[in-house]
Amino acid sequence: MASPYFAVRSVECSDHHVRWSTPETSGDAEVVLVHRGRFRVRSGGRASTVDPTTGYLHPAGRETSFAHPAGGDVCTSISLPGDALDVGIDSRRALPVHVDGRLELAHRKLLHSTADPDFEAAEAVVTLLQLAIRQAPNEAPTPGSYDLADRAREAMLADDPSVTSLVALADLLQSSPAHLSRTFCHHIGQSVSRYRNRVRISRALQRIDEGETDLAGLAVSLGFSDQAHFSRVMRRETGVSPGRVRQVLRGARAVSC
Repeated sequence: MASPYFAVRSVECSDHHVRWSTPETSGDAEVVLVHRGRFRVRSGGRASTVDPTTGYLHPAGRETSFAHPAGGDVCTSISLPGDALDVGIDSRRALPVHVDGRLELAHRKLLHSTADPDFEAAEAVVTLLQLAIRQAPNEAPTPGSYDLADRAREAMLADDPSVTSLVALADLLQSSPAHLSRTFCHHIGQSVSRYRNRVRISRALQRIDEGETDLAGLAVSLGFSDQAHFSRVMRRETGVSPGRVRQVLRGARAVSC
């Protein structure tokens, strides 16, 4: 999908490689959001995990390397004119974007907005960019304890079977629960429990987008205590109920056909 002002493309990687790729430099600014899977990105001396809950802003002219230790992934790249992301943020490196439920839902709606690139898709891109820039930090996180927070994210994203509680997660990372909780909240911008729910809602959005209709069964499979609990968390993260999410994504698919 493209216009004179932006280009939206889907990038799929089926490789499984732990080593960093050769650094790449783009002449365009980019916003990158993950549709499925996860990978690692390194820019300006900082490496982090990118997944449906965390994307990144990439100013033009910055070198970036990638690694795919978790296998295949699919992401969406929105390319913009070179100075489009000069909005007062630190432009020395790619910056993480904390993707909340509203932003992920906007991302999934954008992927279906192909019928009218000049109006419908352009409006979807503008909405998504406003949400993404709002979620980007003004400066990159300081080194050191950020690695602990990133490893905690990796463990939850990987569904590590030993991560059954905050205490278990802290033991896995050789940290104390109190230190892990403080560090995670400082660097990720939300509590460990809130992030865990964010990951579960991201998985729910993907399955609903793929056609899942049994919301009660979905709630159980994602570890929620019941459908009411699932509905409360979904509404808090996206602003709408699971049933409304299903209607929105079903409607978006119908428009794009």
